[in-house]
Amino acid sequence: MSEENSVETIALKVDASGLKCPMPVIRAKKGISTVEIGQNMEIIATDPGAMADFKAWARSTGNELLLAEQNGDVFRFVIRRLK
Repeated sequence: MSEENSVETIALKVDASGLKCPMPVIRAKKGISTVEIGQNMEIIATDPGAMADFKAWARSTGNELLLAEQNGDVFRFVIRRLK
């Protein structure tokens, strides 16, 4: 895997901590439009519905969910822009 495609290579970090649905997804939507196709965006969220929301959002927008993890009350997602 090239460095460019690695989960660790983040072009944009979006902190949606403390925001409730649908705001984390709205922030992600705005953020993904600012990165180049093929680049990765990281989102941090604390909304318990974020796990389901971001899986559905990535699928519906045609972007790739590279990472979805939970550490306590914090959720971290890495999404690659494909479109």
